[in-house]
Amino acid sequence: MNDFPFSVVAFDLDGTLADTAPDLTAALNHALGELGRPPIAAADVRHMVGHGARALLQKGLSATGDVNEALIERGYPIFLDHYHAHIADHSYPFEGLEAALDTLAARGVKLAVCTNKLESLGHELIGALGWRDRFVSLVGGDTLAVRKPDPAPLFEAITRAGGGRAAFVGDSITDTDTARAAGIPCVAVTFGFSDRPAEQLGADALIDHYDQLIPALERLAG
Repeated sequence: MNDFPFSVVAFDLDGTLADTAPDLTAALNHALGELGRPPIAAADVRHMVGHGARALLQKGLSATGDVNEALIERGYPIFLDHYHAHIADHSYPFEGLEAALDTLAARGVKLAVCTNKLESLGHELIGALGWRDRFVSLVGGDTLAVRKPDPAPLFEAITRAGGGRAAFVGDSITDTDTARAAGIPCVAVTFGFSDRPAEQLGADALIDHYDQLIPALERLAG
């Protein structure tokens, strides 16, 4: 039985559930190298993530020289092939996450993922991290005709998880804008891949560690 104030809690993936920056950086730098570009530091890549693989490649090209559609088309499959092969070599869950997920599940909450990552890559990463049975639904950046910050993917993830009162957990302005457009409470983590200070995201609550998630969600429902 659900004794929690939310029936569904949806999560962004990269920078929210897991630190995927090492593997994203490796794939990006592999593609950039194949295109004759210098590598980018992982610390800089963290601020480029959130709009999908193609956008990440475009930002990487822009940071290392000129960019055009032909270069993106050349580099995109190189990036994807490398990332598929090394999707969770060095990615890991954020501290306290799995305990928080266990608590939510024990209290009857359905867990969902709403990401701008390609749906296939999202499922692949979730499986590689051993989470295939944790999440009831996963909606990616190519699942629908639109992606975050359009609220439709978040609505879809919640619906596929069974619907009901929902909250969203993310790490970027894309996530908080999505939640706001959906009229859904949003918790932002301060340790993710945001391109600005977490205090500027406009989230309904901020957490510095996943042991703060359950209390934050309970306060939002009050």
